[in-house]
Amino acid sequence: MNLIAFDIGGSGGKMFLGKYTGGSISLHTLHRFEHAAVSMNNGLYWDVLRIYQELCRGIKKAIEAADDQIDSFGIDSFCNDFALVSPEGDLVTQMRSYRDNRTIRCLEQLYQIMPEKELYQATGNQNAPFNCLMQLGTMVLENQSYLFKNNTLLFLPDLLLYYMTGIRKTEFTIASVSQMFDFSTSSWHPGILKKFSIPKQIFAPIAAPGSILGRTSEAFNRELGTTGFPAATVCEHDTASAFLASSGLPNSAIISCGTWAIVGAETDAPVINSYGYKYNIANEGSIKNHHRILKNVMGTWLLQEIRAEYRSRNLEYTYTEMEAAALTAPPFAYLIDVDDERFYSPGSMIEKIQDYCMLRYGSAPSSLGQIVRCVNESLAMKYRWNIEKIAHLTGIHFESVNIIGGGSQSGLMCQFTANVMNLPVISGPAEATALGNIIVQLAAHKKIETIAQGRELIRNSFAAKRYTPVNAQEWEKQYTTFKNRFLS
Repeated sequence: MNLIAFDIGGSGGKMFLGKYTGGSISLHTLHRFEHAAVSMNNGLYWDVLRIYQELCRGIKKAIEAADDQIDSFGIDSFCNDFALVSPEGDLVTQMRSYRDNRTIRCLEQLYQIMPEKELYQATGNQNAPFNCLMQLGTMVLENQSYLFKNNTLLFLPDLLLYYMTGIRKTEFTIASVSQMFDFSTSSWHPGILKKFSIPKQIFAPIAAPGSILGRTSEAFNRELGTTGFPAATVCEHDTASAFLASSGLPNSAIISCGTWAIVGAETDAPVINSYGYKYNIANEGSIKNHHRILKNVMGTWLLQEIRAEYRSRNLEYTYTEMEAAALTAPPFAYLIDVDDERFYSPGSMIEKIQDYCMLRYGSAPSSLGQIVRCVNESLAMKYRWNIEKIAHLTGIHFESVNIIGGGSQSGLMCQFTANVMNLPVISGPAEATALGNIIVQLAAHKKIETIAQGRELIRNSFAAKRYTPVNAQEWEKQYTTFKNRFLS
């Protein structure tokens, strides 16, 4: 079988050809592209038409590679960002980026409409300014609700699939993180919509992952030069797809590490209580019989920004070179809270880190190695802190950590995480999101019956690497200092 997975992240996109032979899966990269939010009139927007163009380029490569024998196609991406589409299919709004700061100026008013604790109890979602609810609520407060009339809200994967098939729907996992979803009814929360003056009519029907949505339209087929192929409903939230490709080891914490690092675990059902609210722990949907308990950590975003800043100075470093430089720097010289709000926005990341350290240490890292070591050690510390919170909430005694996604290729990060956790770390698969996307397509084709079978396929097809703790006693000491200094 030829299965195409299109994975869109915050800094780029990738299209893969997955070949299923019955006992294994192979994965071939067809197309890669970089993209970034476009700054315009003090706002940050995704270039949706550019992303669609890159999708078409990837599809043409897939048609050629598979001799136009594509069994299905699935899309996953970041969540919460949306566009409104007219009945005729025109884009009524641009798609704002989750890093756009327009919601910040309205947060106080939004939480007066419905307090944070009440929102958490209703949805189990983390309270965050980038949530879809906050974006829609800001539109209402800024007198843009006229844009809702007769139009349909589509998240990025849903929008692209609409362009391909003409079918409007919203997939369950991406709906589940909007802060408007009620897990108890598997539908939009009427109380939240009413309080925020958001009409239910703007939402497309919710589709469960693991089914065939429909086929590509005749117009799309003519444009791309294909006989057409089915589009599958996969777990469209990229983290939901990634988690499905994790090791599946019992009592293993999972870190899906990319631009964001999503730290979490699988449970049978949501866990919504005062402790979860206190630490803003998210409940998010998955495929049937799976649920995710999560915390967001800034992830490789800081390293991406550091690399880009050096590039702007005509200094080009690979991530391997950055890690090598970090190993030459003294350990634990500087630590930061990677989730401090100053690190959220793009630009001047090195200066932001240095300013943060000057305030707390009276000095700051200056060399590439010092800066990169500071970030990696701090990320590992924050991973542990969040895993401890999830363990307390769920009652799970973690016995290992599985790092998946692009960050799993960082030997430095994997080793640091093993050290601070004093637990073995299993790294891989690196392309977990694409593989999770593909095994849900296999489920839609009835080739597998359970996610456990899909995970076994992945384990049989892709080698994982194991990291064992080193110098755990010193890391424990430094973690205690870090926690007391930054998180108490």
